[in-house]
Amino acid sequence: MIRVLKQGATEAEKKEADRQVRRTVESILDDISERGDAAVRELSAKFDKWEPESFRLRPDEVASLMNGLPAQVIADIEFAQAQIRRFAEAQRAALVDIEVETLPGIRLGHKNIPVNSVGCYVPGGRYPMVASAHMSVLTAKVAGVRRVAACTPPLNGVPPAATVAAMSLGGADEIYLLGGIQAVAAMGLGTQTIAPVDMLVGPGNAFVAEAKRQLFGRVGIDLLAGPTETLIIADDTADAEMCATDLLGQAEHGPTSPAILLTTSKKIAREIEAEIERQLAVLPTADIAGVAWRDHGQVILCDTDEELLSEADRIASEHVQVLTRDPRWFLERMTNYGALFLGKETNVAYGDKVIGTNHTLPTKRAARYTGGLWVGKFLKTCTYQQVSPEASAMIGEYCSRLCAIENFAGHKEQADLRVRRYGGKNAV
Repeated sequence: MIRVLKQGATEAEKKEADRQVRRTVESILDDISERGDAAVRELSAKFDKWEPESFRLRPDEVASLMNGLPAQVIADIEFAQAQIRRFAEAQRAALVDIEVETLPGIRLGHKNIPVNSVGCYVPGGRYPMVASAHMSVLTAKVAGVRRVAACTPPLNGVPPAATVAAMSLGGADEIYLLGGIQAVAAMGLGTQTIAPVDMLVGPGNAFVAEAKRQLFGRVGIDLLAGPTETLIIADDTADAEMCATDLLGQAEHGPTSPAILLTTSKKIAREIEAEIERQLAVLPTADIAGVAWRDHGQVILCDTDEELLSEADRIASEHVQVLTRDPRWFLERMTNYGALFLGKETNVAYGDKVIGTNHTLPTKRAARYTGGLWVGKFLKTCTYQQVSPEASAMIGEYCSRLCAIENFAGHKEQADLRVRRYGGKNAV
């Protein structure tokens, strides 16, 4: 039996919040579409208190910011990027162009072609998301993207030096100090000073995610990455301290971040609330993590591993930590998740910051139909065909008859022309 011991926000509450965000974003996108840089500048001044002569950082400004960082910070960024680059390069190597002869004289193939230009949004605010620069900028460059524009907001009126360093070391061609909807819109729509991109990627708050959603079609996007989600799957080999630590470690992302404990252990289910409260008493980000747990935290008690599995696939969480005696049992059976973290020795923070897998992942149950950001997201798999004269005459006869079934006279004539021209001694 599956029992929900603690329930988060209702679907009606979530839908109303989404409606308010949608209206706000639509209005701002319309304004930027009409007024370009002037609207962007006003929004930046309003939301970030930031109104420089140019939002784009010059190379000397980037160098100055990097030179002001401790050597250890640069070394740690380089270490993280080496891990992410290594895994991304392995993924890219797995994507090969193909060409096959399916019938004599008929060659079909596909090429993996990088998108020409990408806009990468790197969140800031309370948490300057240095790691998001690795995940988007660097991965795009490994894929072969020619032009990468990167945006991040100022931090209390000051450029976030570590984030800028990560963008630069990751290979960004253009770096802008610009945040929120105005950053995503400027890259997606283009302004008088910012050329539009072909694709937008990167995480962000609900407003950034909604801006990407509304711009999709005009540009490509990676996915709709909303508030961070985490799901802990625990059996009686786990303990409340680790479960609470890993729940709060992701709940601190924002006050609307869902954190769910899914367990077969009555002991952990009984102890988790007290342990959460104990840790919140000393956690520096308790003001955010506590609200997220209060409003969006859940505790679900199951009787069997099979119930854990069915609930986990139903929830389709962004992050899934498996704290059980046999974590790979879930790896072999789960189908809906953004990323799996198998065993007590690893955790979501490793994936978020350094280990090499990408941290931009599907939320709001999108894991049912997509994975996260990776090298392949920046590639278009485009097909082609080339046919010999003899094969054209042969395949043309089939095509002609199939077109006739569908009443496509023009299509049929395309095939018939080739049959007449390449059909042997009677060809003209």
